[in-house]
Amino acid sequence: MKINTDPKKIEEILTRGVEKIYPNPQVLKKKMLSGKRIRLYCGYDPSNPNFHLGHLGTLKKLAQFQSLGHEVIMLVGDFTGMIGDPTDKTVVRRKLSRKEVLFNSRHYKKLASKFLNFGGKNPVKILYNSQWQDKLTFKDLIELASNFTVQQMIVRHMFQDRIKKGKPIYLHEFLYPLAQAYDSCVMDVDLEIGGKDQIFNMLCGRDLMKILKKKEKIVMAIKLLTDPTGEKMGKTRDNMIIINEKPEEMYGKIMAWPDSFLEFAFELLTNVPQKEIKTILKAIKLKSLNPRDLKARLAREIVLTCHNEKSAILAEKEFNRIFQEKKLPSKIPEIEIKEKVLNILDLLIKTKLVFSKAEAKRLILQGGVRIDGRMERNWKKKMEIKKGKIIQIGKRRLVRII
Repeated sequence: MKINTDPKKIEEILTRGVEKIYPNPQVLKKKMLSGKRIRLYCGYDPSNPNFHLGHLGTLKKLAQFQSLGHEVIMLVGDFTGMIGDPTDKTVVRRKLSRKEVLFNSRHYKKLASKFLNFGGKNPVKILYNSQWQDKLTFKDLIELASNFTVQQMIVRHMFQDRIKKGKPIYLHEFLYPLAQAYDSCVMDVDLEIGGKDQIFNMLCGRDLMKILKKKEKIVMAIKLLTDPTGEKMGKTRDNMIIINEKPEEMYGKIMAWPDSFLEFAFELLTNVPQKEIKTILKAIKLKSLNPRDLKARLAREIVLTCHNEKSAILAEKEFNRIFQEKKLPSKIPEIEIKEKVLNILDLLIKTKLVFSKAEAKRLILQGGVRIDGRMERNWKKKMEIKKGKIIQIGKRRLVRII
């Protein structure tokens, strides 16, 4: 496999969306310029069946390495996923069964194929770490564990927080970084890529590679997709946008992001050239561009990245139709309701627009529910069910009764 050593492309890989490189960027740059084929990987935790926009940073980075001819491995942590990564967790994670992690990861290859090529002359390999983790004996585990100290593990901030709050730390949580470190050794990689919240785990792998393989593994930490409050966008947060979200839903959710999120999102989630991003950032600081227009550009670019140009154009038209022209969506889901009369709370439950009567009541009192365009504030009201009646929550959640 011929390796592309284009300095400009290498510089893009080393800088765009990158938080830090260990031991330093120069080591990786030298290796890439040499034309040597690098074996690299990123691990994905199958605690959820979806990839979200927070995964774009690593997926796009893997795609960049693949485009230059390097050997890319996408590792599904079907073994480590059962332990549960304690990173940033204030309480112990629920352990998952093998059945659960395999169910969650069943579509990962299909989802990742939006960005990675699993065929052709340089296909991305997909591996599952149970292939080697399942074979470890208790003797093997003791031997591996002897390479790390309790002090190394206990210094992690989330463990310190739990100690201060009197919350338990379980022994298996200490073993997660060890298991992840062992993955690097088995695959004999030159580079590991992961979110910056994975730096501790990835550096454990770097240490173990030095001990067992006498080899220096490079670590590349990718910036995290965080909202302006510092909350990570992810599987366990309410701010998650999945990468196979419907284009119009994705576009609308991005348009609801705060203006302060624009700068970071352009770098991490789009293919807009870095030079152009600098111009955009300058315009933001000088307030020479309307943030709404920049956000529309961002939403269009992200939908284009996750879907295609046609979807991005249609999603933007649909958004403008609803929010600027104040019209109903061009396509409204339909639902059959057989009852002739229902309390409004029961009606909202039947439409599946809400999951509980408590949620329905709260939305009604907040003025978030409209029936045929009219705001309803009486949560005790009996509603006559007629064909064609439109039930609406907010701007984008609607159903038509048939």
